[in-house]
Amino acid sequence: MNRTDSLPTVPTAAPPGTEPAPAPVPPQTRTGRDPRWARPALLGLLVVTALLYLWGLGASGWANAFYSAAVQAGSQNWTAFFYGSSDAANSITVDKTPASLWLMALSVRIFGLSGWSILVPQALLGVASVGVLYATVRRWYGPAAGLLAGAVLALTPVATLMFRFNNPDALLVFLLVGAAYATVRAVETASTRWIALTGVLVGFGFLTKMLQAFLVIPVFAGVYLLAAPTGLGRRIRQLLLAGLAVVVSAGWWVAIVELVPASARPYIGGSQNNSILELTLGYNGLGRITGDEVGSVGGGGGGRPGGGGGGPFSGQTGLLRMFDTEVGGQISWLLPAALILLVAGLWLAGRAPRTDRTRAGLLLWGGWLLVTGLIFSFMSGIFHAYYTVALAPAVGALAGIGVTLLWRARSAPVAADAAAPVPAVADAPVVAGASVVAAPRRRRALVATLVLAGTLAVTAWWSWHLLGRTPDWHSWLRPTVLALGLTAAALLATLAVIKEFVSGNGVQSDANSLVNSETGVKARAGAGVAGRVVRWVVPVVSVAGIAVALAGPAAYAMQTAATPHSGSIPSAGPAGAGGFGGPGGPGGRMPGGANGQFPGGPGGGNGQFPGFPGGPNGTGSDGTGSDGTGSNGTGPGGTGQDGGANAGGFPGFPGGGSAPGAPGGTGQDGGTGQDGGTGQEGRGQRGGGMGGLLDAREPSAEMTALLTADADDYTWVAATVGSNNASGYQLATGRPVMPIGGFNGSDPSPTLARFQQYVADGRIHYFLGGGGFRADGGSNASAEIAAWVAETFTATTVDGVTVYDLSSGKQG
Repeated sequence: MNRTDSLPTVPTAAPPGTEPAPAPVPPQTRTGRDPRWARPALLGLLVVTALLYLWGLGASGWANAFYSAAVQAGSQNWTAFFYGSSDAANSITVDKTPASLWLMALSVRIFGLSGWSILVPQALLGVASVGVLYATVRRWYGPAAGLLAGAVLALTPVATLMFRFNNPDALLVFLLVGAAYATVRAVETASTRWIALTGVLVGFGFLTKMLQAFLVIPVFAGVYLLAAPTGLGRRIRQLLLAGLAVVVSAGWWVAIVELVPASARPYIGGSQNNSILELTLGYNGLGRITGDEVGSVGGGGGGRPGGGGGGPFSGQTGLLRMFDTEVGGQISWLLPAALILLVAGLWLAGRAPRTDRTRAGLLLWGGWLLVTGLIFSFMSGIFHAYYTVALAPAVGALAGIGVTLLWRARSAPVAADAAAPVPAVADAPVVAGASVVAAPRRRRALVATLVLAGTLAVTAWWSWHLLGRTPDWHSWLRPTVLALGLTAAALLATLAVIKEFVSGNGVQSDANSLVNSETGVKARAGAGVAGRVVRWVVPVVSVAGIAVALAGPAAYAMQTAATPHSGSIPSAGPAGAGGFGGPGGPGGRMPGGANGQFPGGPGGGNGQFPGFPGGPNGTGSDGTGSDGTGSNGTGPGGTGQDGGANAGGFPGFPGGGSAPGAPGGTGQDGGTGQDGGTGQEGRGQRGGGMGGLLDAREPSAEMTALLTADADDYTWVAATVGSNNASGYQLATGRPVMPIGGFNGSDPSPTLARFQQYVADGRIHYFLGGGGFRADGGSNASAEIAAWVAETFTATTVDGVTVYDLSSGKQG
């Protein structure tokens, strides 16, 4: 069956007793072949996308060092590869399933460790995603729709960001677009094989980013159940088989992790009970929806009427979250257009048969956009603006499909009316009947053109609004986009109205008497001229309108590609464009804080992260606790004796100041020392240490030499609190560094007893100061370890970092 068989066509009226004229259909649907320009245009799109995603890629270095360290570990040790361990000695895993790490680790094994070998697979996934989206949309709507869909995906700023970064989102998007393609193929012929492949791809999406991959399942299943051309019973059986494919493709790895004894595998990072099921359903699952994420540093508090705060790493929840200052510049450039075109496309589909592909495709992509977008909008747990890259394929598909359907709707009646012969006077009554039938078609064409014009006007206005959030960045672009967009929209609307008037809306109402009169002849002549003008001018204006609509996101995408990005929370677009702004990347800002700062909160005024301890020589007012101060800095709170545990927060860490204590112990504006809560680029670094919660810095040559000396004698050359803190040392030395407590420092890995045993066995050489963060509950094991180290070993300072040599604790 041809990919466009179910596209809407407009019947042509015919005189009684004659064969009806064939409905006008775009040329490519008659032969089943694409026009000659389609393949060169696709090749051009893919080449431009590759240049955008690959150019200057190495400037971002390790990008997200948290994942780069895990990739490095996986390239050195197959056990670390399988589990996604943060270090090659397999102390703890990252807080995600590991599929995205596998691809990058294989690249590193082949080409060696570098920023390029880590990031190139991500960029190639982006190019492949654009190609697969094109193929998916093209099957039912033609190459023009596919090209527009692919271009929108490629130029979405957050897509450019994430396909040049090493977070799991790149592989997730590719797998979900592939699953959409498999669903389309399955719907065409009710194919069991293709719908099962959909399940397999979604299952591997789970192995990439856990439950986020499952957001599309109800949409894909619903579309297949509605539109597959087979009986209801068979459709249900096929969907059950697809569900089994999801379980098997996602569950095999989960089953192995759960069945292997905990002593024989690394600790599951992000969990409090060393369980992948807990991580799936809690911290990375329902906790993201409800905000109940034990051990996290954000989330909670959202979901109130009218939107509410979702925590320091969440922003404001609510229906307009995708359009706000934190998220809008990342994804929302064409989001209003996509929603308008979705409604328009469903209107054009009308009361089509159950198996109608036009409607099925709109429901597939519209459902993807609405379900995922609404969950992102109202989730109260940790949410980052870059998650919205999952919406980009749906926005692109709806843009390409909607524009194509409206264009065909406005074009088909023109072709039919222009081709109709003028009958003799004796046939005047027949012409009158044909005119009555043609009038609704002309009105349909007029409405389609007006919707196109209105969509372009809305898009130009919204681009103008988004560009206004960075008024000093290429200030000429904002008024240019608005002026050209509104001009193109006005021209489209005006030409449509003129064509409707001149083509006979007032003349043919009394066609019996006027069709062969002098007035009728002039009207037909005028209609011919108008038709020729429209045929030449409207396409030019439409292409110009598409270019204007893409100008804003394209500019942001190119700026994103030209800017190095690092840290855990990257942001697309120029500084001030919103987003959370990762360290080393553009100066995005945290909600409630100035550029690059952490948000304000209880005990953390002036845009600081609540309760973060001070940097070197920094003091927090009203926050000094009894015996709770670490060397080189006094942090807020911290009322534990000699840095011991205290209710409500972590105690003092060696060289890092003390962490927040019970209510009343958190200091106002605490900790504004060097690179502290309000330090350079908002890194939130602890005093006496190197890294932080969101970033890892490159250690000095002196520190690297210290750690690599006698490295072969130890399992871990060092241990430090927090994965990002550890990753910088590990990437610099090429040796395992133990990230105590995982990403947030709040996982019970290892326990104090286990750490003491490691020291006694001579497996850890140094303990490095820094790290340790206030979390939403979780374990105090990292704090207990830090306090024990400070009490037991002598501190030295190397390049501003507090170092403890643990080799003296070796027994035997």
